[in-house]
Amino acid sequence: MALSQVLAPQLQQSLALLQAPVLELKALVEQELQQNPVLEEVPAVELQPPGNDGVPGEDGMPAGADGEAQPAESADEPAYDKNGDGTGDDFQAEFERLSQLDQEWRDAGDGGGMPLRQSAEEDEKRRYMFESLASSTSLQEQLLQQLRLSEWPASEYAVAEAVIGNIDEKGYLRASVDELAVSTNISADRIQAVLGVVQGFDPPGVGARNLRECLMLQLERAGRRDTLEYALVDQHLEALGRRRLPEIARAMGCPVSAVQAAAERIARLEPFPGREMLDEVQHYVMPEVFVEKVGDEYVVTANDHYLPHLRISNTYKDLMAQTESSAEVRGYIRERIRAGKFLIKSLHQRQQTILGIAREIVKRQRGFFEQGVGHLKPLTMLAVAEAVRVHETTVSRAVSGKYMQTPRGVFEMKYFFTSGIPMSDGAIVSNASVKDAVADLVRKEDPSSPLSDDQIVKCLSEKGIKIARRTIAKYRTELDILPSHLRKVF
Repeated sequence: MALSQVLAPQLQQSLALLQAPVLELKALVEQELQQNPVLEEVPAVELQPPGNDGVPGEDGMPAGADGEAQPAESADEPAYDKNGDGTGDDFQAEFERLSQLDQEWRDAGDGGGMPLRQSAEEDEKRRYMFESLASSTSLQEQLLQQLRLSEWPASEYAVAEAVIGNIDEKGYLRASVDELAVSTNISADRIQAVLGVVQGFDPPGVGARNLRECLMLQLERAGRRDTLEYALVDQHLEALGRRRLPEIARAMGCPVSAVQAAAERIARLEPFPGREMLDEVQHYVMPEVFVEKVGDEYVVTANDHYLPHLRISNTYKDLMAQTESSAEVRGYIRERIRAGKFLIKSLHQRQQTILGIAREIVKRQRGFFEQGVGHLKPLTMLAVAEAVRVHETTVSRAVSGKYMQTPRGVFEMKYFFTSGIPMSDGAIVSNASVKDAVADLVRKEDPSSPLSDDQIVKCLSEKGIKIARRTIAKYRTELDILPSHLRKVF
């Protein structure tokens, strides 16, 4: 009989909250607000609890018996009902404690405490940022809008929609004309005619079936059909990709310098017409934490400004206290209140854990914040986990998909965890720093005589960095740097 470990529903919920990025977390919390009637959102006027981060305690989220993160019950709150039926615990005392916490929260808000983190100026900046966000439109939707605005007969709309529906997010038609003819029972000539119209839409190059056609469509749109670059794309695209410029020059009967100049103009064309819209959808992120330099110190604060703050509604606590309430009603409310309390506690622990991890990252990577990527130190999740007293898997979950806004830009929190490469003096340098050094060497190289991987190894060795040639090749690929023979400028 096989044994398997099954996580309790509450622990599953806690882990889901920990892993969710801030925008997804907001959606999860709003869903719980709708499903659990005893939960209510704290009005904004009351959101000024003591402290500067809105998260109680400094201990982080402890690891459970299975090595995973789970919220721990605080010492100043009554334990949950272990029997599940109201026996074994003083449930009335639990209600009284809830009321006391609510009153403390309200008193703190009335006491003129400092806001969580934002000044009026910061509020204005954030409001402007969110109001400036335009709703995204897919490439297909944009093409359909252009179709409706065109003078193309409405009778051809169905054919055009079939063509547009087979254009992928990068802007390429992923079905052949013959395949569309078979699937739509429309003649291939008619589909080809409609495709020609769609290929005239923006962005230039859309609806192409391959890279050659994509580049040629862009050159035609720019009125550059009778140019050397058009001939190169049409006749020598494969050789051009391999940078065989002298070979192309001999075939075209022109100087290598002319082929080089034409190749540079071709390189400025867009190989993926739909990429601009794809980037717009995929690259928007909401920072989980903010890092700001105040004096000589870096202050880390949580981004909980747009996260609903929850509490247990007094209405349901009053209903529980009514003697005429049936046992069934009381049991349901009791279960919902416990679920709500666990959610609130899990949210607090989540914010506390991520904040603790972020502060440890900033503490250990101060060199990066002061001087840049060249001073990024090797850092493991285990080291951070030990410092903030959580399990290593908790750190992994907490930083996954989370971003940190810093004076040097917005970075994924995983970015700060890097392995190390030994130096000749025994010190360890992060692989991110080595990648930066490789990119710097390539930027400064002579374009007519680019550095080979072996030469890059030698240059780094002179700086005391021991690294293999295959590692340089790997880093070069990750940095989107071409091999030396493809970087050469004639």
